[in-house]
Amino acid sequence: MHGYMMRRLERLDEEEAVSPVIATVLLLAITVLLTSMVFVMFQGALGSVEKIGPKGGVSVSELSNGYHIVTFTSLDKPLDPDKVRLSLIPMGESGNTLVVRAGDANVYGTVGSETSFIDADAGYTVTQGDYFVLDTDFHGLGSGDWRVQLFYENTNSIITTFTIKE
Repeated sequence: MHGYMMRRLERLDEEEAVSPVIATVLLLAITVLLTSMVFVMFQGALGSVEKIGPKGGVSVSELSNGYHIVTFTSLDKPLDPDKVRLSLIPMGESGNTLVVRAGDANVYGTVGSETSFIDADAGYTVTQGDYFVLDTDFHGLGSGDWRVQLFYENTNSIITTFTIKE
């Protein structure tokens, strides 16, 4: 019996189940497959993340020199001025809606124009303390009521809406 066991062990040494090269290739294939599956699972989860729109508050002042000042009194995050849109919408009688972007070259940082956006901290972001200056006569804010909407285009969401009354 001892001789039989020795022959059997010798045969097992000669017949390896899987060569080291094939074993390495199989391990690499399994690793790549598992990594791909994890990537696909997380890609679907990360792709569906919704962007939360900014929320803010404003104060509106009518100055005796014929201008309205719309100041951001609160804003939960800094915004890109090129994506912040102010819309003046006439209420009641028909009229034209005026749309202004804070980052427009003829609006951002201009002084004395019909519409200006002043970046108080000069950081090229819209933050608390920044403000729009609107020429009351040019925009017709002294005649009729106006709904004003501040909109952020990156998230397609309204920052705030308010009314300017005659």
